Amino acid sequence: MDTPHPAIRALGLSKQFGALTAVEDLRFDVHPGEIFGLVGPDGAGKTTSLRMLASIMDPTSGTAEVAGYSVTGQSAAVKDHLAYMSQRFGLYQDLTVIENINFYADMYGVPGKGREERINELLDFSHMRPFRKRRGGNLSGGMKQKLQLICALIHTPKVLLLDEPTNGVDPVSRRDFWKILYKLLKEKVSILVTTAYLDEAERCDRVALMAGGRIIAIGTPPQIKELMQNRILTIRSPEARRIHTVLKNNALAANVFGDTVHLVCSDIDAAGAECRLLLDREGLTYGPIREAPPSLEDVFVSVLGRPEDKTIEDGGGLDYAAFTDWRSDEEAIAVHVDHLSRSFGDFIAVDNISFQVPRGQIFGFLGPNGAGKSTTIRMLCGLLAPTGGNGIVADFDIRTEAEQIKLHIGYMSQKFSLYEDLTVEENIDFYGGIYGLKGPALARRKEWALGMAGIRAHRKSLTAIMSGGWKQRLALACAILHEPPIIFLDEPTSGVDPLSRRQFWDLIYSMADQGITVFVTTHYMEEAEYCNRIALIYGGRIIAMGSPLELKTELMQEEIINLHCPAPQDVIDIVTALPAVRDASLFGAGLHIVAGDADAAMAAIAKALGDLAIPIRTMEKIEPSMEDVFVSLIEGVDNGKTGEVAA
Repeated sequence: MDTPHPAIRALGLSKQFGALTAVEDLRFDVHPGEIFGLVGPDGAGKTTSLRMLASIMDPTSGTAEVAGYSVTGQSAAVKDHLAYMSQRFGLYQDLTVIENINFYADMYGVPGKGREERINELLDFSHMRPFRKRRGGNLSGGMKQKLQLICALIHTPKVLLLDEPTNGVDPVSRRDFWKILYKLLKEKVSILVTTAYLDEAERCDRVALMAGGRIIAIGTPPQIKELMQNRILTIRSPEARRIHTVLKNNALAANVFGDTVHLVCSDIDAAGAECRLLLDREGLTYGPIREAPPSLEDVFVSVLGRPEDKTIEDGGGLDYAAFTDWRSDEEAIAVHVDHLSRSFGDFIAVDNISFQVPRGQIFGFLGPNGAGKSTTIRMLCGLLAPTGGNGIVADFDIRTEAEQIKLHIGYMSQKFSLYEDLTVEENIDFYGGIYGLKGPALARRKEWALGMAGIRAHRKSLTAIMSGGWKQRLALACAILHEPPIIFLDEPTSGVDPLSRRQFWDLIYSMADQGITVFVTTHYMEEAEYCNRIALIYGGRIIAMGSPLELKTELMQEEIINLHCPAPQDVIDIVTALPAVRDASLFGAGLHIVAGDADAAMAAIAKALGDLAIPIRTMEKIEPSMEDVFVSLIEGVDNGKTGEVAA
């Protein structure tokens, strides 16, 4: 039997920008009906690779074939057979949602027959149907991302190129998005996706690990995990960050994954004994210490975290103590919100919310796209006047003292807010000037910012040519340049690789230790575990508030089963049809199954899959993750259930 021709074939693709080699000798195939993941740190060359494959950027050398057509000699035919979703928002701000979709449908030649059905299917999967008539410019950042997904999928191409398509998209929408991808795979669409979510990479048929413009490993997720030379011990604890610090201070290789610490070691027994001794001596609370198979993120951090492979600076010289110490009045309230509301015409974006954030606390603000997170932050930063209620930030009234607030906070918006036609250094100088920094003080803080962002070598580079992750780090550096007592971070790590996210959160914890208040929104549910307290907003209202532990133990009434089996996406419908199962969804490379009685559900699942000769690799009852809680609370509101853990 003849082997099918690859849907994508990269044949030594290389791209240089002056003296910089962005991509070097890229070689791989993507088969028909395969989902292929391209992962790597910021600046690894992933986006440049996709642009060359999409025929919108010419390679310096080498070539590639897409759907059997050359990207260099037959670019028009290539574009007829693929859809490409870029990181840059490529829609029209003045058109409504439905007008944008129809524009792309016309551009792709989607026939009138069946078009409305296809549009409605995509609007429903993305929960965008209520916003059909809203202008693109009035959508939240996450909603714009979902609209771009719809436009990329409006026709069914042979090849789909997705450049970090779920950045800024909430967990509920991410799950729905992957359902659509699996449906496309059954239609023999070939998908090449870059992603900063390593749990998503676990779902790919094959993965290429990229660093420094080159592919350093390629294979199935299990094959990539074989790169992990050591073993993994896991320690689950509400004090995961403190445990991580203790282990690192004792020269043990450890990484934090939400409320779990992964200890990398060669001798399981010796490492476990040493770990227990250290944690008991410090009086830290922790659960069972046990071995676990490595995740792709473990491999990513282990392989790309080696000094010789890093594409970012390690920040070892960062002077965290350079921050002003704001700990003198730790009982003070940094942010006080009292029945705050904001409407846009008939639309209520924020609906009568109230909460307080003590000084030095890391306060997480979670919610689906369009829930009201960014609108709330803009009001608290003095950028948007409230319709009702009030708020106090850094002792200043958000209604009457907005200009004073702006001088006493740092704000990193969801949308990249720096000047792309300025160099990295010029952007820092500009923001330093706004905040009144000059002379030696500005020079010192500039060097700090460049080191924190890991871009000293790119200080003279135009911001426009930087990767999305590097831009995020530069934006964060500019937001905290003036050492403010309160920092608002609106999805600061969206699209940033795991190594950079860890560096971000080390910095956030260092700032909180100095009494700085951090108000952060995120769609990475493991990051929500790092917050002291969390408020979950949905439909403009706060539906739950408390510590991560409180939310997981007091609001999650159902039990969670973790199931690993071949092709988990194909068994979701089988499992959810069982009376003992309430819900099931993809989680990493497996399924998280919600049940009222886990034991009864596991027995039913084992029988159902056994009857179909589907092997079960592992199945166990586990504690809920923050993502489980997030999804459960959102669905509870949709189903008319209520419940709240008060602060």
